[in-house]
Amino acid sequence: MNHTIGDRSPSQLHAVIFDLDGTLVDSLADIANSANAVLVAMGFAAHSVESYRAFVGEGVAVLFQRALPETARDEETLTSCLARMRDEYGRRWNDTTRPYAGIMEVVSALRGHGKRLAVLSNKPHRFSCQCVDAFFPPGTFDLVLGQRDGVPRKPDAAGALEICASFGLSATSCLFVGDSAVDILTARNAQMPSVGVTWGFRSREELRLSGADFIVDSPAELLAIAGVD
Repeated sequence: MNHTIGDRSPSQLHAVIFDLDGTLVDSLADIANSANAVLVAMGFAAHSVESYRAFVGEGVAVLFQRALPETARDEETLTSCLARMRDEYGRRWNDTTRPYAGIMEVVSALRGHGKRLAVLSNKPHRFSCQCVDAFFPPGTFDLVLGQRDGVPRKPDAAGALEICASFGLSATSCLFVGDSAVDILTARNAQMPSVGVTWGFRSREELRLSGADFIVDSPAELLAIAGVD
């Protein structure tokens, strides 16, 4: 397979930026169970865990805009949901969440070959850091950025470009890896090469339609794209 991106070779990729949920870790059940606990407590119907594949990816506020009945998406209800979600998710964020098979080996190999590594997530910053710290050895990632007040969420390029600036690298030398159109659009907005992963929460078709430069079915396939053989 030819892994050249435009006129750049894999050896010119110096950093890899990963999405978190659906890319590095399978957290769907913990997110779904937490959100369902919020909905039920507020008198609304719960959803199947599978339904949350379409709800997640654009931050907690958007998750509840999708999960709530159309007639209950007012600001007061959303604010209450967000406050309750912090508590519910805080109680069960690691009940079933685990890194996907093969991820640990891949990030270790990337690190061993001198690649700078980062995480950029629309999960709240505190939980993003907590999750990475729990499941990956210290020093695995140079930088972890979750959703923060005052910083536009993905697919805005702000977070991705902040990581590039922190690393002192151009956007074209950083590879963006994610499982959804939000991630691929983030990469496009930042003018970064992108990889869509099929083991996450969204479909291959979504990744293709969003314009992913590569689509992979296993973590090990990332190594050749990043120039690590």
